[in-house]
Order: sequence, then structure tokens, then C-alpha cells
Amino acid sequence: MLDFAIFAVTFVIILIGAVLYLYPSSRSASGVPGLNPTEEKDGNLPDIVNKGSLHEFLVGLHDEFGSVASFWFGRRPVVSLGAVDRLRQHINPNWTTDSFETMLKSLLGYQSGSGAGVTESMIRKKVYEGAINKTLENNFPLLLQLVEELVDKWASYPKSQHTPLCAHLLGLAMKAVTQLAMGSRFRDDAEVIRFRKNHEAIWSEIGKGYLDGSLEKSSSRKTHYESALAEMESVLKSVAKQSSGQGSSQSSFVNYLLQANLTERQVMEDGMVFTLAGCVITANLCIWAVHFLSVSEAVQERLYHELVEVLGEEPVTLEKIPQLRYCQQVLNETVRTAKLTPMAARLQEVEGKVDQHVIPKETLVIYALGVVLQDADTWSLPYRFNPDRFADESVMKSFSLLGFSGSQACPELRFAYTVAAVLLSTLVRRLRLHRVDGQVVEARYELVTTPKDDTWITVSKRN
Repeated sequence: MLDFAIFAVTFVIILIGAVLYLYPSSRSASGVPGLNPTEEKDGNLPDIVNKGSLHEFLVGLHDEFGSVASFWFGRRPVVSLGAVDRLRQHINPNWTTDSFETMLKSLLGYQSGSGAGVTESMIRKKVYEGAINKTLENNFPLLLQLVEELVDKWASYPKSQHTPLCAHLLGLAMKAVTQLAMGSRFRDDAEVIRFRKNHEAIWSEIGKGYLDGSLEKSSSRKTHYESALAEMESVLKSVAKQSSGQGSSQSSFVNYLLQANLTERQVMEDGMVFTLAGCVITANLCIWAVHFLSVSEAVQERLYHELVEVLGEEPVTLEKIPQLRYCQQVLNETVRTAKLTPMAARLQEVEGKVDQHVIPKETLVIYALGVVLQDADTWSLPYRFNPDRFADESVMKSFSLLGFSGSQACPELRFAYTVAAVLLSTLVRRLRLHRVDGQVVEARYELVTTPKDDTWITVSKRN
């Protein structure tokens, strides 16, 4: 399973922290070409900070040293892989551990699946994936309703009005994830607003505060983070307790976990993982997809014709989504062009080898996905938004290897793809999307790639 490949990115820094905690400092060289430490204590951390992000640092590292390169995080050596062929040598399709779950739960102070047996971990994982699938199946009309409400709102705007994508689509993602995960309680906008406030407080520190150590140095930030986390945990426990008393009448994610005989504590932990990651990935996939369509009229019109051919004037259904092949290509190209998750990570459990380079046991190995997704040796004209490239089977194989599609994609990403497909199938059939002249959209390469500032479009009704 390669579930870690997309979402481990969001918690790579937590894994680094675990390495530093679990293993004493070591100066043994890996033999991989790369940078020497800038500082004895911090390694190359000052270089990462100066570049602005770990992704931008990795771009420069691989430009200088090639597709297999090393640097230092503190006193620990790190190896980064920046090409599909190198990743193919390192990825083991038989891995069953979920790095996303392990790292996120480590940050949150939960017991990760790594402490359980393989069978128990796999059962828990199947329960989690099954709960997401059942939630989508049984709440699809609600998801469609939320999307239609947003599209109705946009359709009421005059063509000259600028529509803020980040604000509106993050709101859609928050409503969809909270209502599907935790039930009717979150049809109250006040509950969603409270959730959003706490979510932002937690997510803003996952990565940033742990990458530069600033969270531990600021008592006020740490108190704010811990308070938000405690409040979210309390809400999830309350939802689990309420759902447990209502039996099987509810069709929320939390209730499906309870039906699988998970404890309320386990339900709370899995609910935290899904709500934290689900909101951010879903929102940004939708934001970037709508943005790219607004600047590519030809792609937008081709998608419109597919939607009309497959759906006619009927609302999209869960069963029809797999038939929207070009829509799937648009979403794949959105993930690639935006570099939606620019890195992933795994701890080297046993000594390994990539090309002639030996990777010692307990070395942190980073998959520089943002570098790979823009590699001209893998993608023709890599900086061009071109969904047609995904009609090529070899391209899809490379994309799947990275964990972005098919059965290897993690359940949170499949959830995000479903929400995005519903949004595009509803939006593009009703409205034309237009770019705002003079707008320059720049990316912020954090744990998930987001626009630096809110991104704007205008819309007009189709005849």
C-alpha cells in the first residue's frame, strides 16, 4: 500500500522530530552527494528557512546534486529522492504501515497503529476506509446540496463581481467534511465557524511551528494550539457519545466507526485525522482546479462537453463519476501542476540502496514529490496545464507510483476527488469561469500547497 505517499507530506516534520527523539545524534556519512551542515546544531535548517519552504530548498538541492541528494536536519543525515526512477527503486509495494496516520497521531499525542500487530492495523485501516466510502455513499445527496447552494450563490453574482475562491471553497470543504463526518449538528453555521477556528489554529502549527521550533519558544502560541486541540477533541468525543446512543440511525463517518466496534477514543482519533486532513486537501484541490479552469478556456469547454454528454441535465451521481474520464484527468493535472503535496517521507527501516548509494538504517528518506511532479524527464512541458497527458498509460503509471491515483491513493484524497468532481460537474455546466485580468497567483509551499493570497475569478451564466 502506498497510502502514505500523498499525505505523509503533511507530517514529514513530525517524523523528523520522531527520528531526533528516538535515535541519538549520528555523524556517520551516508555517502550520498549533498550539503554539509551549515550549523553544527541545526544542520541545514537555516538554509531551508532562507529558501522559504522545504519544497523550494529541495528544488535547489536536486538542481545542484542530482536526483539523489543529502542534507542535514540537526545532526541527522537526510536523503532526498527527486526522480521517478529513484523512487521506483525505493518504494516497496508491500508496505502496510500508514505514515500519515503514524505521524499525525504522534503529533496529536495519540497511539499510532505502529504499536499494534500487522493484522490489527490492517483491520483498523479497512474500517477507516470503509467508513469514508459508506459516508460518501449514504450522504451523497447532502454533498450535492451543499455544492448546489454554493453554485446558486455564484450564479446570482453579476459578471463584474470578483468571487474569492479560497474563502468560498474552504467554506464548502469545512461544511462537507463536518456534516458528513459528524452529522446534523454541523448544519448549524455557528458550529462550523467554531470548528474552522480550531482547525486553523491546529493546522497552522502542523509543520511551521515544528519545522522552525517556534511553537516551543512561544508559550502563547503553544497554549492557543493546545486549547484548540482540546476543544476539537471534546467535540469529537461528544459526537461519538451522542451517535452511540442513537444506534445505527445516523449515516455519519463517526457512526460507521462506532458500528465497527471501535472505542469512543479510537473514534475520536480517527475523526480528528479525517477532519484535519480532509478539509485542507479537499479545499485546495477544489481551489486549484477552479483556478486552472478559469485560465484555460479550451480545457473548460472540453470538460463542459463531457459533462453534458455523460450527465445531460441530470445531477451527477456517485455511479456516474467514474464515467467522467476527462474530469478525472483535469483533477490529476491539478494535483500535478499545483504540486498539491510537495513531499512525503519514510524512515529507512533496514539498510537500502538507490543506484550505487547505500542508505543506512534509520535514515530519514524524503520523497521530493514537488520536484518529481515538475521533472521534464517524466512530464513533457511540465509547467503547462495539460490534462491530455493523463490519457497516456505510462504517465498514469508514474502518477500512481507516487500514490496519487487508483487503489494506492489514500482515502482522504479519494474523498477530495469526489467532492471536486461534484463541484466541477455542477459548476461548469451552469457557469463559465473567467480569470481576473492582471491577477498573479503565487503558491505557498507549506505542507499542502495553497495560494499565497485569496484567488479571484468572475463567472457568467451559460446560455
